[in-house]
Amino acid sequence: MPTSSTPLVLVSGSGRSGTSSLAGTLKRLGLHVPQPEVEASETNPRGFYEPQWVIDFHKRHLKELALFNIDSRPAAVDIVARHVETGVPTGELHEWLSGQLAEHDHDGDQIVVKDPHAFWFAQVWEVVSAELGADLRWLTALRHPAEVVGSRDIAYLSSQSEELRLTKETSNVAGWVHAALLTEQAGRGSKRAFVRYVDLLADWRTALAPVQQQLELDVNADLSASPEHRDHHPVDDFIEPSMRKSQLTWDDVRTPDWLREMAEEVWQLLGVLTTTPHDVDTLARLDDVHEDYRTRYADAVALTFDHTKAESTLAGRQARDAQRATVQQLRRDLEKARRAPQPAVGGREAAAILRRAVVRRVTRR
Repeated sequence: MPTSSTPLVLVSGSGRSGTSSLAGTLKRLGLHVPQPEVEASETNPRGFYEPQWVIDFHKRHLKELALFNIDSRPAAVDIVARHVETGVPTGELHEWLSGQLAEHDHDGDQIVVKDPHAFWFAQVWEVVSAELGADLRWLTALRHPAEVVGSRDIAYLSSQSEELRLTKETSNVAGWVHAALLTEQAGRGSKRAFVRYVDLLADWRTALAPVQQQLELDVNADLSASPEHRDHHPVDDFIEPSMRKSQLTWDDVRTPDWLREMAEEVWQLLGVLTTTPHDVDTLARLDDVHEDYRTRYADAVALTFDHTKAESTLAGRQARDAQRATVQQLRRDLEKARRAPQPAVGGREAAAILRRAVVRRVTRR
């Protein structure tokens, strides 16, 4: 039976799109972020505003399925769906969320949960929220894909080789397209809103005014006030244009023409949803693009079949060779120890030598 009517705002989408800025803003506007939060880091010094439990929950299940945050593989959707059918993710989220709602089921309480992984488990969030009576609402931060790719390079690939960075640019653009399409689908049928990251940084009040209406939120600021009548607000000290460190364009990203054109179209279509979140024509076109993406991805997989098979074969061979070398070295180490001018080695002594040898070999690798 439903136990709560608390508004639950789920901030999700592609990482490096401004989701942290959005969640941090909502927290300062009076919404509650479940504690404890993920601590700030060098890649996000202003804070993530992510509940630690939720991040651990999503990452643990994605790791078990060998999936990435912005995994470009269409098959990833079915992999998650089969995992959800086990009921394990649903049970875990039900237990955690029921506790949060019990603690914050008071008039005026509103919860914001931000996690760029959440769209993968949209069905779980929908089911659990319905079971508990929580009023689930989706909020998506939009950032141009060229900027997202550049921001991910700055945050995660600065120390990597140029070859890897070039490969990841194409992979990340594809991942952005896939994540954007899946996130949009996740919010269909629910209250939802979209906000451009650049608009949030330029004038957060104007950017969030439609969001407040679309999600029916109560906030502790008058977002409709004209500039001359605005009181200073904590968000003014949090949001500033300098947070937009990556301002790249398509000229700075090397990726196939068709993928660039597709990503640009998805970006433009999602922009329409900032004013009309359920525009029928826009949704139909997004569905067409999604089908085109799946078809092109299948073509790419078929085209690279020999390459993928060869790489897998070589990787397996290298793993077996490394394992064989380790075993041979262990045998040499043990034989050397047995021949040393000292009391005979056996039993516990031999086991200790093996343990030390294994540790030494693993450390070297």
